[in-house]
Amino acid sequence: MNPKKHNTTKVAACQLIAFNKPFQVLCQFTDQSPKQRQTLADFIPIPNVYAAGRLDYDSEGLLLLTDDGRLQQQIADPKHKMAKTYWVQVEGDITTKALQQLQQGVLLNDGPTRPASVRQLSAPEVWPRQPPIRQRQHIPTSWLELTIREGRNRQVRRMTAAVGFPTLRLIRVAIGPWQLQPLVPGEYRMLEIPANLLSAAVTLTKGSQPKQRRFSGVKGKK
Repeated sequence: MNPKKHNTTKVAACQLIAFNKPFQVLCQFTDQSPKQRQTLADFIPIPNVYAAGRLDYDSEGLLLLTDDGRLQQQIADPKHKMAKTYWVQVEGDITTKALQQLQQGVLLNDGPTRPASVRQLSAPEVWPRQPPIRQRQHIPTSWLELTIREGRNRQVRRMTAAVGFPTLRLIRVAIGPWQLQPLVPGEYRMLEIPANLLSAAVTLTKGSQPKQRRFSGVKGKK
């Protein structure tokens, strides 16, 4: 079966994969740079899948992949407003004022953000990062749980910096109904696809054809 063929029977058979992306792994299957950094191909041997959205090289956690462009659009396109939740370690002892600013939305150089859901966390039990974060002596750190429904470039890092608390570590723990746990870094698993997303994909096939998402090198190798 051709995974790119757009018909209603393909929707029920499409694949959805959850992957715990380690720190300093590219969110694509190839690397054209001389450094030859680790990519998704080093962890996921499944052909013809695409990343549904992005996760920065220096961020960790949940990444979804699929072989169906319509499902990819439902997950990744900001117009669908699918929530993405992050655990964020920031430099400094976070203040109530800063939390309120994040909740209300902050002004970035590309415009104000939408209001976010945010709360302070006790330090969560997560895997040690290699290499560890760089901490300055005698300066504490804080952990936040932050949920946004946008997809701007490095948005969470820019948001915390804008309120005076630079991000030291960023872990995505949920996308819509899907959770990172129990995956460990470098591990993936197949997911069930909710009926509402399958229905939305069927609607897309009956209507106008969605434009192909422009992700460089994210297709799985055959």
